[in-house]
Amino acid sequence: MAVVPYKDQSGDKKSQVAQMFNNIAGKYDFLNHFLSAGIDIIWRRKAISLLKAAQPKLMLDVATGTGDFAIEALSLQPDKIIGVDISEGMLAVGREKMAKKGLTHKIELQYGDSENLPFGDNTFDAITVAFGVRNFENLEKGLAEMYRVLKPGGTAVVLEFSNPRSFPMKQLYHFYSSNILPMIGKFVSKDNAAYTYLPESVQAFPDGQAFLNIYEKVGFKSTKWHSLTFGISSIYTGRK
Repeated sequence: MAVVPYKDQSGDKKSQVAQMFNNIAGKYDFLNHFLSAGIDIIWRRKAISLLKAAQPKLMLDVATGTGDFAIEALSLQPDKIIGVDISEGMLAVGREKMAKKGLTHKIELQYGDSENLPFGDNTFDAITVAFGVRNFENLEKGLAEMYRVLKPGGTAVVLEFSNPRSFPMKQLYHFYSSNILPMIGKFVSKDNAAYTYLPESVQAFPDGQAFLNIYEKVGFKSTKWHSLTFGISSIYTGRK
């Protein structure tokens, strides 16, 4: 059974995730940086650095949210980055951010479903996703769509939370994510479910080698898994 944000509602995971992000869009960036003590910025930087050798010119950022990962990807000097997301609330915050930074000519944010990407086959030089694949309703289908729109020889980089496996980080992280994180998230975002859903979705997510197995099943080659910060987060790379 899929982990969903609002257990008392009957909507599917996709619609519930979109609703959740619409609800917390205005506080999302602040909570992201605050709850991770800013480490999420370092994780994004590390993930983008893995694409430096590829020098991609046209990039796709899936589940772009407010566009932070797309902004980080500008360090690669691409010609254009297209970011897609199912939450219009997050996209609205992102578009405002791009306008303020004068980046609308470089980064285009648009509505897009990860499981039915509105692009042709073999379109993008590189694809990125930060903390988004965990929210896919059908993970395999979403990854297969990424593979489809990626050019042959292109690279996909996925940054996602994972479950620490070693003492004492495993125990500390479990306590923090189950108790502290939901309490702060609820207080700041005013959404009772959003930051309870986060640790539940991380717990249920097939991380590590299990994710690579799915990555490879849909066609990705030369797959690699980089564990970050004692296993709290992971970067997965794969080529077409």
